[in-house]
Amino acid sequence: MGKTKTVPFNKKGISNLPKDKPVVYKILTNNNNNNYTGIAKRGRVPERLAEHLGEIPGAKVQIEQMSSISTAREKESNIISRSQPKYNKQGK
Repeated sequence: MGKTKTVPFNKKGISNLPKDKPVVYKILTNNNNNNYTGIAKRGRVPERLAEHLGEIPGAKVQIEQMSSISTAREKESNIISRSQPKYNKQGK
């Protein structure tokens, strides 16, 4: 399991996230419901999350750093299958 971090889902919060490894991220509501799960490549974490601002409602974002992008994709798929986030397209 990788290192996890949770920050407010806003420009300031996501700018403070680590960028040195690929991540799996979850955009969460105030009640910790998962609205969206995705991945971001090393070096693109804040940029990828910024693409969702104003598009997917959320109060906070939780990331988990992964050792590789393939590991991140596998974890993302497992989370989507298990929790079926509202804003993820099903059957992806």
